Amino acid sequence: MDRVRMVTVGRQRLRVAVRPGTGSAPPLLLCNGIGLPLEVWTPFLEALDPALEVVRFDVPGVGGSPLGPLPHRFSTLARLAVRMLDVLGYERFDVLGVSWGGALAQQLAFHNPHQCRRVVLVATATGMLMVPASPHVLLKLVTPRRHRDSGYARAVAGEVYGGSVRDRPELVERMILAHDRPASGRGYLYQLATGWGWTSLPFLPLIRQPTLVLAGDDDPVIPLVNARVMAGLLPAAKLHVYHDGHLGILTRADELAAMVTRFLR
Repeated sequence: MDRVRMVTVGRQRLRVAVRPGTGSAPPLLLCNGIGLPLEVWTPFLEALDPALEVVRFDVPGVGGSPLGPLPHRFSTLARLAVRMLDVLGYERFDVLGVSWGGALAQQLAFHNPHQCRRVVLVATATGMLMVPASPHVLLKLVTPRRHRDSGYARAVAGEVYGGSVRDRPELVERMILAHDRPASGRGYLYQLATGWGWTSLPFLPLIRQPTLVLAGDDDPVIPLVNARVMAGLLPAAKLHVYHDGHLGILTRADELAAMVTRFLR
């Protein structure tokens, strides 16, 4: 069973959940998509090998973590996450990041080559310098409304997320809106500001850890070509394309959790 508690890191308090594992591998740190609390990982965790110890956390301004006075840069959030792991007693870790959280995972891997053992990047890209989504999709991403308004979320689900939710928009309600801890309006804006001007292109060739890149073949938010670019620049990357959209880590949890487990072992 997960242990959920507040952890103080410097002046910042973070809501953290730890699922103890029975194996000897380093813990897997999960980095959430924009505006999403740690509960969003439930389908993936249920499918993930229980031997793996898993750490989840809410970034400042999301879920149960209070908002800081100013937006953080990804480099600052990476240092905050490592200090959080240190408070929890972990010296080494693996990291898995989805979408916005994939940018944080890249930053963590780059800044911590000795502590970060393996990396999984899901439905993510290189930041400002990437092949972007269409303008219609981008306009729907700049507001947290899709995380709060169930009618709106269902209406835009197929266009925004692609894959399985094109035919089953109710999946968005069950997986994204079923949690009562959405990002605050200012917290969401702070997360958008975190990514402004950020790109991983210059340092991707310096990330030497074994990396698994997972990407959907119908992802309107992150076009597939971005995953191919990342896999080409990362020295030790393996690319797997799954038949689904931006929420594939949740809608295809059994398949992708098994793949992640094999990779981390």
